[in-house]
Amino acid sequence: MKGKEQREKPLKKRRTAAKSLWKSSSVIFGLKGYVAERKGEREEMQDAHVILNDITEECSPPSSLITRVSYFAVFDGHGGIRASKFAAQNLHQNLIRKFPKGDVISVEKTVKRCLLDTFKHTDEEFLKQASSQKPAWKDGSTATCVLAVDNILYIANLGDSRAILCRYNEESQKHTALSLSKEHNPTQYEERMRIQKAGGNVRDGRVLGVLEVSRSIGDGQYKRCGVTSVPDIRRCQLTPNDRFILLACDGLFKVFNPEEAVNFILSCLEDEKIQSREGKSAIDARYEAACNRLASKAVQRGSADNVTVMVVRIGL
Repeated sequence: MKGKEQREKPLKKRRTAAKSLWKSSSVIFGLKGYVAERKGEREEMQDAHVILNDITEECSPPSSLITRVSYFAVFDGHGGIRASKFAAQNLHQNLIRKFPKGDVISVEKTVKRCLLDTFKHTDEEFLKQASSQKPAWKDGSTATCVLAVDNILYIANLGDSRAILCRYNEESQKHTALSLSKEHNPTQYEERMRIQKAGGNVRDGRVLGVLEVSRSIGDGQYKRCGVTSVPDIRRCQLTPNDRFILLACDGLFKVFNPEEAVNFILSCLEDEKIQSREGKSAIDARYEAACNRLASKAVQRGSADNVTVMVVRIGL
């Protein structure tokens, strides 16, 4: 174990070891998050993020069904920092309170219901606070959250931040970038139809010609126009071929496509020049460097937006 901490095993050996464990026992993959953020050309940093590698104890799940719970999230604020900051402080707290405590018939259905209720409750709380101010707050925020329940990922998102899974493809012998989330833009047919049905309109690709996303937390002035806080929820089973999860705001994806971003991170993870610092393992140092280098490169490539890059390592 000590050797693994000092230096990451070659990918082929790690996959073989993981598969043998996967077959012989109900092994739970370890998850650890790393993050870097850049203000870019914006006047203030309106992104927020949360890394909770293990919240099993706080969630108090039924031990017979669930062994480990983790939570990772990126929030991209617009119109101010208050909505993204509120979501970062409160969404996981609401999730913990609503998380299934007793025996349940279906963990998947219960967790999805929990996420839907959590997003609705968090949005209502923020809108109540925002409307009580004078003048009323007009902040809004995207939300991309990964809730890991044992080896199942539940990805809940609003807006245009993204979650990407890096998975090794044995047939092509290459790593692939799998999208775990769906972007919500008002130009998409279903989104536009909902907005128009509510009495709103889409001009220049924006709600009422102003708002770039069609789902968000906050944005009280657009909620009557069909903008919703109901997240898209997807489920993904982790496998021994999975390397990491990338969560990032659109500030990254304006200048990187998912494949480019995944390959950039992989090149950093294989860079033996990145040395471990005192108290940190080599693998931690490489993941931290990957986040920092990718965020900096996005700014260098001309992303004028705030940039937040979060990478969640998947391991044994």
